[in-house]
Amino acid sequence: MIQFSDEKMTEVRRLIARYPEGKQKSALLPVLHLAQETFGGWLSSETMDYVASLLQIEPIEVYEVATFYSMYNLKPVGKYMFEVCQTGPCMLNGSDDIIKYIGETLSIKPGETTADGLFTLKTVECLGACGYAPMMQMGKHYREHLTKEKVDAIIAECRRNAAANN
Repeated sequence: MIQFSDEKMTEVRRLIARYPEGKQKSALLPVLHLAQETFGGWLSSETMDYVASLLQIEPIEVYEVATFYSMYNLKPVGKYMFEVCQTGPCMLNGSDDIIKYIGETLSIKPGETTADGLFTLKTVECLGACGYAPMMQMGKHYREHLTKEKVDAIIAECRRNAAANN
């Protein structure tokens, strides 16, 4: 059974306390972020059920939110997640080619993770950096004006970092 540590439960209570009595559902997004960060980078059914119990809401209410937003992962993901924007400005500037190139280079399709567990490729809607298209989010950082050469350098950087941390 999954369970937050005492420290994380203190954070959950702090998040819930931001909202008026009886409105604990308002803490759902930040609690889901905390759960995803705590329990392996993705939200299993068990994790979502646990969050529902903490917030005293129905599990379906958690599932509706978690499946709507692309920031929540519903299956295990790689150590490095490439979230490539695929909306208008990025498409006009070649994001389709970048998505295809990343997929071919890593031998995965959008929504898949490499066999070594290092990389996940995900397509997302607008990340609000249209002037830097094509672009992707990698963790908390944006990678902008992507080219095949920049993608190669990013992949190499990630592999070096992964090797250094093993």
